[in-house]
Amino acid sequence: MKILQLIDSLEAGGAERMAVNYANSLGSRIEFSALAVTRKEGPLRERLNENVSYLFLERKRTFDLKAVSKLKKFIKEQQIQIIHAHGTSFFLAVLLKLIYPKIKIVWHDHHGGRAAQSIYKNKMLKSCSRFFDAVVVVNMELKSWAMANLMVKNILYLPNFAVKDANEEKRTILKGEDGKRIVCLSNLRNPKNHIALLEAFFNLRLKNKGWSLHFIGKEYNDDYSLQLKQFIKNNDVEEAIFIYGSAPDVYNILEQGSIGVLASLYEGFPVTLLEYGLSDLAVVSTNVGYCSEIIQDEKTGLVFDPTNRKKLEIQLDRMVRDKEFRTEMAAALKESIQLKYSEEIVMNALILQYQRIVDAE
Repeated sequence: MKILQLIDSLEAGGAERMAVNYANSLGSRIEFSALAVTRKEGPLRERLNENVSYLFLERKRTFDLKAVSKLKKFIKEQQIQIIHAHGTSFFLAVLLKLIYPKIKIVWHDHHGGRAAQSIYKNKMLKSCSRFFDAVVVVNMELKSWAMANLMVKNILYLPNFAVKDANEEKRTILKGEDGKRIVCLSNLRNPKNHIALLEAFFNLRLKNKGWSLHFIGKEYNDDYSLQLKQFIKNNDVEEAIFIYGSAPDVYNILEQGSIGVLASLYEGFPVTLLEYGLSDLAVVSTNVGYCSEIIQDEKTGLVFDPTNRKKLEIQLDRMVRDKEFRTEMAAALKESIQLKYSEEIVMNALILQYQRIVDAE
């Protein structure tokens, strides 16, 4: 079996991390695993295993015939059977299928906010879905939406999974005091809701208690990041709150923290929470999307409604104050992740789906 993962960039986002995880995991399980990036490379390039073939398409515009031709040439040379397109990369996959009908397409939806969107906003996706052989979704809300709105019957729910990179190079050293670092791994953009976490940190006077807050994720140098920086400056917390940008050594960073927070207004199935758990962090999480399934309140962490900023303060305060509770929650979360969200279970289900598509030819 020969499969190619397709993604628009290798910036350190959730969908991007999963595309790399899938390519790496398949590398040791099937005959040929590849990953192609359409528009932009990034730090996740370094996490790709040596046994995974890599292709950068350098796509410049929506209808980029040069990028499509480059992809077609690679597909034919390597005899790829299925393109597994993540997120918005589905459009390029469909353009390829129009000139190379033999290729099969699996589309993977990671976008947690889609279930609340109108079909009008997704009219291009609906039109393209007639060319999909299967759809993979990361939560049941997205499955219901896909069943109601897309022109494809083969829809599969698969949870995300996280894998520690044993060869990860340790580059980033977090500032602040050991044992008192709060980390937030998410790109600096809506709907990640960083401002709510900033306000909670400030209102709880955590700077005065020796705690520090660390934002890791791509910065877009827009109004959103400017608002965060202005808050940090205006409230004199520059010595306690730090913005690092994208970084390839995610697990090295997380292992320097004590608490992991995710405050998003919507999510699909955030791989970030799995990475927090595998790094032995105690977690305070938004309850949207699949988050409250991973983080069960009082059992594997603490959850809050992201529109209720006071509740975030309460939950963060409890986690900060009680070291024994932090240790208990971190251990319970790690055990839960290893049991429910294993690479082996997900890969077995995915390969079975691939095989059905290939056999249907």
